[in-house]
Amino acid sequence: MRWLPFLAASLLPFTALAAKKPSGDRFYDFRTKSLSSGPIKLDDQVYTQLTKAPRDYSIAVLLTALETRFGCVLCREFQPEWDLLSKSWLKGDKNGESRLIFGTLDFVDGKNTFASLMLQTAPVLLFFHPTVGPNARLDAQPVRFDFTSGPQSAETIHAWVSRQLPADVPKPAIVRPVNYVKVVSVTTAILGVITLFAVAAPYIVPIIQNRNLWAAFSLIAVLLFTSGHMFNHIRKVPYVAGDGRGGISYFAGGFSNQFGLESQIVAAIYGVLSFATISLALKVPRIADPKAQQFAVFLWSGVLLCMYSFLLSVFRMKNGGYPFWLPPF
Repeated sequence: MRWLPFLAASLLPFTALAAKKPSGDRFYDFRTKSLSSGPIKLDDQVYTQLTKAPRDYSIAVLLTALETRFGCVLCREFQPEWDLLSKSWLKGDKNGESRLIFGTLDFVDGKNTFASLMLQTAPVLLFFHPTVGPNARLDAQPVRFDFTSGPQSAETIHAWVSRQLPADVPKPAIVRPVNYVKVVSVTTAILGVITLFAVAAPYIVPIIQNRNLWAAFSLIAVLLFTSGHMFNHIRKVPYVAGDGRGGISYFAGGFSNQFGLESQIVAAIYGVLSFATISLALKVPRIADPKAQQFAVFLWSGVLLCMYSFLLSVFRMKNGGYPFWLPPF
């Protein structure tokens, strides 16, 4: 019985050859290869064999240039998305009902194919429709997807490939692996923010609840936007301009034009007017000394008169036809 192990060992190469013998069904053979490796790595010969007519299956081929010497950053950025798409599709379509093969042809392995297709850039995605069968297309030329808008996600290419297939075939969804590093990082960051807020709350909450602080922020925001701050950003206005006589013009002519410094001057005028009004309404009535209170009334009233007069004069500078004015300006 010692000859049995030697006989079994001598028959192993033949059994392996029999197991690897092509079945004659190209779709079955190529799909069997892709089940273990994801998208099939092609060269010129395999590409020709895979895409030659007649064929009763569809093919999605990515033509790329992954080596660093070619400088194709987009190729290297998209390759993980392409691998994810093909593996998700193969895993979701276990029975091959979509009859779709994914392949990758690198420039190093497919120079003749790149030359025959007259490709000058990469990556390029080609989709070959069946030439025979119920889903056959009369036009044997592949549909081309160019990456003109930059890097694409697996979801974007999945949607494009799905549009090329018949409506009644399965289109497995993309299944991204769980990014545990991101999950841990986000969880740690959230816990850190919660801890920081819990520790700092006794000091921060009184500041946030301070009415005077909110009043100051609100007043600054109102003055900022009523003086034309957004207009400056939208129109990209100059800060100042020459007056044509060697000087500087601080105010632009016309109510539909303004300079950057002009809006700051108007904001300052509004700020002084607001502060004077608030002082007359809140501060002056609290002054106990009658003479000091009378002086404060005259002082802030004079400030109101002068600043409002200056504001009206600014309007007249911007438009000579403005009908209102007030002394002393």
